Amino acid sequence: MSIPRVILVDVIPPNTPLRIAKRRITELEALTNTYGGMAIVRIIQKRRTPDYQTYVGKGKLEEVALLAREQDVDIIILNNALKPKQVFEVEEYARKTPMPEGREREKKLIQVWDRLDLILHIFSKHAQTVEAKLQIRLAAIRHMGPRIFGMGSEMMQQAGGIGTRGGGETNIEMMRRHLSNQERQLKKQLAACAQTRRLHRERRTRVGLQTVSIVGYTNAGKSSLLNALTHKGAYVANELFATLDTRVGKVWLPGDPVGREALLSDTIGFIQDLPPELVDAFRSTLEETVQADLILHVIDVTDVFRAEKIQEVEQILTQLELTDHPKLYVFNKIDGVKRVPRLTLQKRYAAFHPVFVSTRTGEGLEELKRVMFERLQEA
Repeated sequence: MSIPRVILVDVIPPNTPLRIAKRRITELEALTNTYGGMAIVRIIQKRRTPDYQTYVGKGKLEEVALLAREQDVDIIILNNALKPKQVFEVEEYARKTPMPEGREREKKLIQVWDRLDLILHIFSKHAQTVEAKLQIRLAAIRHMGPRIFGMGSEMMQQAGGIGTRGGGETNIEMMRRHLSNQERQLKKQLAACAQTRRLHRERRTRVGLQTVSIVGYTNAGKSSLLNALTHKGAYVANELFATLDTRVGKVWLPGDPVGREALLSDTIGFIQDLPPELVDAFRSTLEETVQADLILHVIDVTDVFRAEKIQEVEQILTQLELTDHPKLYVFNKIDGVKRVPRLTLQKRYAAFHPVFVSTRTGEGLEELKRVMFERLQEA
């Protein structure tokens, strides 16, 4: 199977700092690599507002479409959530753009994705459990539904004619009902999964087992921390969204006089501009976090954007109404830098009792377990 060739396009305000612009397009490329694609061209357009019809300005769109034909591109990925009509218009523009002279027979359909399309394709690739697959299908229906209706309306307008228009409306209504029925069935199945989770939580409460939930920006080392503390053997990879399913293991807390254990869980990583559809679809899985006695916020200490990523994770936790939960900041990958700015980070994030660890070498893990025990005693 050939590797999809991709053009990445981002539209940003003119006053966007260079480091932020680079971060956005670099993260989009990392997502593309995780999916299995290869970025051939990266394009950034500065505009005060995206084009209403095509998101990208007309001149830049012509440049993108020509490059896509010349470079034999399979997918154009736009780094934002697009309206259905915008995706349709870009696809149409790319379809109508001719191949270079002498290569007319090579012309193929170029797909156009927005940021959520790309993330959903990654999620589909990584989903392992039935629940994760159900959640992805639900998010896809919520994302694709309006697009299907938008494209249908557009095609009706282009086709014209009373008969064609009426038939188109009927087809759209049929598709609407079909997707609505699918969404209802998926919600029912996910509700059953959520009920099973509730029963498990009630059982843990009855036996006095406290729970700790790991959160963090994707690829910060959450699954590695779970493995280091519990020897669970969760899948670990140097790519974004390697983990979707909830992984649970027990960790012994050395400060506990009766040798009790806590239950440690890890689930989906967060990312900047995580679409609300995904948060909603994965809400039943994220309930493990909502119900936890303690939250470990894992942070890659080597990341030059760690401050921004901390803020972005905290915004999602606020969305999940988790601002009042006891929380520890776990700065991971201390083996990856020559000098860890411990004093600076301890002072800045003193309210979250910063702990510094390396899941690769094991440094700091005993200290982390000790602090976890102290925080759980306060919970």
